Amino acid sequence: MPEVRSLFLATRIGLALLVFFLVLIVVLAALAIATQVRARAIAAQTPNIGELTDVGGFRLNALHVPAGPEADLPPIVFIHGASGNLRDQAGAFLDPLRGRAELLFVDRPGHGYSERGGPENDTPDGQANAIAQLMEKKGIERAIIVGHSFGGAITASFGVLHPDKVEGLVFLAAATHPWPGGVDWYYHLASAPVIGPIFCHTLALHAGMMRIAAATDHVFAPNPRPATYIEDTGPALVLRPSTFRSNARDVAGLHAYVTAFAPRYREIDKPTVVITGDSDEIVLEEIHSKGLARDIKGSELVWIQGLGHKPDYIVTDIVIAALEKIAGQDRDLQAMAREAEPRLAATRVDPKGSAPSLQAGQ
Repeated sequence: MPEVRSLFLATRIGLALLVFFLVLIVVLAALAIATQVRARAIAAQTPNIGELTDVGGFRLNALHVPAGPEADLPPIVFIHGASGNLRDQAGAFLDPLRGRAELLFVDRPGHGYSERGGPENDTPDGQANAIAQLMEKKGIERAIIVGHSFGGAITASFGVLHPDKVEGLVFLAAATHPWPGGVDWYYHLASAPVIGPIFCHTLALHAGMMRIAAATDHVFAPNPRPATYIEDTGPALVLRPSTFRSNARDVAGLHAYVTAFAPRYREIDKPTVVITGDSDEIVLEEIHSKGLARDIKGSELVWIQGLGHKPDYIVTDIVIAALEKIAGQDRDLQAMAREAEPRLAATRVDPKGSAPSLQAGQ
């Protein structure tokens, strides 16, 4: 009798586990289908405004805008940050710079509408090489390279690896140096083998859509987010499964990469401007921006009180003045920074919730 009861109990447990796993499979399948439907809807709402170009085995997407007949600036290449796409930088700079320079707004590998390519694109040096190839395909010999946030690590790598293609460098709230702590947990989860693709194809998009407004509020904080920023720039594109995983692999590997590569920033000898605020919720400006100013000889650090993580949108005029200064025009960036600070103080906001920090535990 004990043997019969044990067999009966084992059978019931086995059936319960079978039912559990069948239900789990059904739920995951339903979430995966819903993810694909919503991903297609996101793409339809934010169509590609660039052009795909083969850069050696995969295609990079970019918006290439020719210079006008009276252009007064050299070509400019814009590199967006984590979770972004080319619309982010185009939304800030396309209209005010149209005609003044040849402009190239790039979807980084695996972001926006660019293909990911091989594992070499998991790190900033590989992405810098891809952008250098794109410049050659577009006939751009030299340019000012502008990098925001994660794009700053690519910009710094570009300055080291491709100095012949650099007219100057502009860093905006950059992430470039090793920092204490790590990154938020979901970057590691999404970039992990096996469980990562499951997470990206089932849960990530739905959870992300619930937080996208709050998350972008914190990206701008303590400055107000422009009212149409989400509609204009399509940050939801990053929530599509393959893009989310690419973004996670980028961010999860950043600390190890900059730990190894940052000592080489001292090799950069091009005109450089580093623009940052003292109120950034996403990256540690004391480490990254001051580190760049220390490591790149002759660089200018523009430190702005009350500025968060989006100098591209909040002090666009100062960024453009930095471009003009690199091009040889007389611009007092420090005076412009002091003039901006009262405006930033008067419009300060305090969004609810927590920031989607690139650096957990900051």
